[in-house]
Amino acid sequence: MITNERQYRITKRKAERFVQALDEFNEKERERADLSQRVIQAERKGIEAQLTSLLEEIEEYERVKKEGVSNLMVTTIDELPILLIKARIASDMTQRELAEQLHMKEQQIQRYEADRYASVSYRRLCEVAHVLGVGSQTKISVQRH
Repeated sequence: MITNERQYRITKRKAERFVQALDEFNEKERERADLSQRVIQAERKGIEAQLTSLLEEIEEYERVKKEGVSNLMVTTIDELPILLIKARIASDMTQRELAEQLHMKEQQIQRYEADRYASVSYRRLCEVAHVLGVGSQTKISVQRH
């Protein structure tokens, strides 16, 4: 999951390189007659899978930014960490801005998001949710199993 603008730019550049790699692969396919079709297919599928994954991440990041906080929803409590990250992105808030509002260092927010808030206390989780407006603007419906 892309969590900030820097990662977004990096991911876009990676996707562009995979598009170029796929184009080059297709152009040079005829020159690789010494390889079996199965090997060539496997290589192509690998490149295409990486490209698809990157494009999905880019699309999700752009969609979250566009749609805003009120359109976010979780169906299980396990999805709450991702919801908090998406809420920050949808609020057009940087990790630094969230950290400032919580009187913390930006690196701590980066760590929280990197490990999907696994190490955070319940109190801190509530503070983050409050600053991001999660609960007041966000639909949370937890399904029972």
